[in-house]
Amino acid sequence: MSTRAAVFLGVIVLVVLYGVFVYNALVQLKHAVAKAWANIDVLLKQRHDELPKLVEVCRQYRDFEAATLERVIAARNQVQAASSKQDIGALGEAEGALRAGLGRLFAVAEAYPDLKANENFLQLQARITTLENGIADRRELYNESVNIFNVRIEQFPDLVIARIFGFQSAGLLEFASHEKSDVDIAALFKG
Repeated sequence: MSTRAAVFLGVIVLVVLYGVFVYNALVQLKHAVAKAWANIDVLLKQRHDELPKLVEVCRQYRDFEAATLERVIAARNQVQAASSKQDIGALGEAEGALRAGLGRLFAVAEAYPDLKANENFLQLQARITTLENGIADRRELYNESVNIFNVRIEQFPDLVIARIFGFQSAGLLEFASHEKSDVDIAALFKG
């Protein structure tokens, strides 16, 4: 074998090995995005299971604002539907509506001393608050994973491997503008 053929063969082997390395790295990043989504999904399901209990405790107080409960239930159903479809855009919007509904629910509960002192209500409120914090943390991890993956599949030479194997960019979990704006606490306490 001539030197020229050996060098050519060596370059081909290096290119193939580099392609395999890039492909494996992209697969790892794709699965990191999927894992981050699964972590969010677990917390969404846990919160989904806790919300009916909270609503039922509130319903036991016959004068409690029915419209607030209905908004929370409707938003919960929207989150569940978007989550099951893995529709990141719809999930962001539904999450905003649910968080606003929960904020209003907790604010309205302040006007009901018996409810506010109810042990079940306090436990459920604490559990849902913990889940909300967990979802926020997982959302941050998910968006970071998506960002790393999306940047990698757009950079050269990884771009070539990504296109050959059909890697598609993933969507960030974004929220509606009202979700990012300051909360009007006074409005939450108005009926």
